[in-house]
Amino acid sequence: MSPRAAWRLETLGFSAVYDYEAGKVDWFGAGLPREGKRSAGPYALDVTVTDVPTCRLTDRVGDVRPRVRAAGWRICPVVNDEQIVLGLLREKELDSDPEAVVELVMRPGPSTFRPNLPVGELIEYLGKFEMAEAVITSSDGKLIGLLRCVDAERSARGAKATTA
Repeated sequence: MSPRAAWRLETLGFSAVYDYEAGKVDWFGAGLPREGKRSAGPYALDVTVTDVPTCRLTDRVGDVRPRVRAAGWRICPVVNDEQIVLGLLREKELDSDPEAVVELVMRPGPSTFRPNLPVGELIEYLGKFEMAEAVITSSDGKLIGLLRCVDAERSARGAKATTA
């Protein structure tokens, strides 16, 4: 079971949930320093914005929406006290009833991406599914930040220009 799923089960009242041990891939997936011939990038972490709005399961949509919009985002990760991503509010949910509780309108188990994912692969995936932003997490589901597809595309163009 993934750590993110385990954290979500805990919020639903389950107590016997288990995690797995970390390894080399987890090191890179956590966005820690990288070395070697494949370290140049660009990688998702290189264009991830880390200071992003978040919300909790018990927040009201009407309290979350202004913070998200003021920060210039169209999505908001739903996190627990440990910053584990439990869900996501997209524009549809942010535009829903302001009195609604986040847990009742959020999209549970959103797609998340690791910081060591090459930008080119991420751009391809986001384009295929018509996504303008991506949630970047560590391998244990902890929020690192959000990535805008336009920033990733700009970074990829810059990398091509410097290698040409």
